[in-house]
Amino acid sequence: MSKTKRIGILTSGGDCAGLNAALRAVVHRAIRGYGWKVFGIRDGSLGLMNRPLDFVEFDLSVASGEMLRMGGTILGTINKGDPFAYPMPDGSTKDRSAEFVEGYKELGLDALIVIGGDGSMRILNKLCKQGGVPMVGIPKTIDNDVAHTDYAIGYVTALGVATEAIDRLAPTAASHHRVMILELMGRDVGHIALSSGIGGGADVILIPEIPYTLEGIVAKLHEVNREGRNHALVVVAEGCKTETGLPVTQVQADGEFRYGGIGQYLAAKLGKLIEAETRVTVLGHVQRGGTPGMRDRLVASAFGVHAVDLIAQGKMDRMVAWQHGQVVDVPLSEIAGITRAVDPFGTIAHTARGLGIYIGEMKA
Repeated sequence: MSKTKRIGILTSGGDCAGLNAALRAVVHRAIRGYGWKVFGIRDGSLGLMNRPLDFVEFDLSVASGEMLRMGGTILGTINKGDPFAYPMPDGSTKDRSAEFVEGYKELGLDALIVIGGDGSMRILNKLCKQGGVPMVGIPKTIDNDVAHTDYAIGYVTALGVATEAIDRLAPTAASHHRVMILELMGRDVGHIALSSGIGGGADVILIPEIPYTLEGIVAKLHEVNREGRNHALVVVAEGCKTETGLPVTQVQADGEFRYGGIGQYLAAKLGKLIEAETRVTVLGHVQRGGTPGMRDRLVASAFGVHAVDLIAQGKMDRMVAWQHGQVVDVPLSEIAGITRAVDPFGTIAHTARGLGIYIGEMKA
């Protein structure tokens, strides 16, 4: 009689909508399909580094349909605390990678499913390889910047939130004859900004992948005015640099520098070049939270089922991915250090230009 497998699952990096749907799918497929035990690791890698271990054993009573509708992650997550250089209270760092591996062995796991973005998945893959831990990855990030997958969990819901924000800003812009600037998340890529900007009818969309000039923005705003409209919508990705190529960041309470402030920067610059008033809205973490949309529930469920099947097939060190309408899997080594950026000459960028939206200037 074969041994009942014990698999662990954790969420790492920033939260997003659809994580619980993936957890639910893993539990259902593992228990119903294979009769395995599933252990949820709390707070990412920290759950296996803590002593005592911090985990919960899942059963079908927990994995109800209600999980599909829940935002965030019931396991908790962390987006800092690299186990190879874990920050200590005195300001130093400590290599705690061995504690993670020891925790995995203490729990008696046979494989680990990691739901994370490109950064956290890269670190955990290195950690698992070093410790001989069989791992399967599930991509999640509202930024949609994980290589080799059309969709990562959380992206489509965040896109819907951003588009709704533009829809709500439009009547205010029209009522007050203003230029409304919306700053969106996305880190170093502009997927959310470009797609929601098109869907929301923006006049200007600025993303990190395409350089722009203030003159180009002003020319577009003047064009809008000549066409008989006295208001405009500008969408900018948080990772977009100034027109001279400098990043705009803010210092957090813990001393860390993060993107933020490009919207205010543009408002100050444009205020001197155009007659209309400018106002800035920073959508921030609203894009991460809330009830996941149908697409994220579906993709997350498909990813969870496929990840368990990979373990059953003995196919480790792979990441599930969505390509051409179906779930496939790719080697984790092929996504390490690779960012899925917006193609400046791809279909979405071409669509924006075809609609007359100013998205910057790039020579072919």
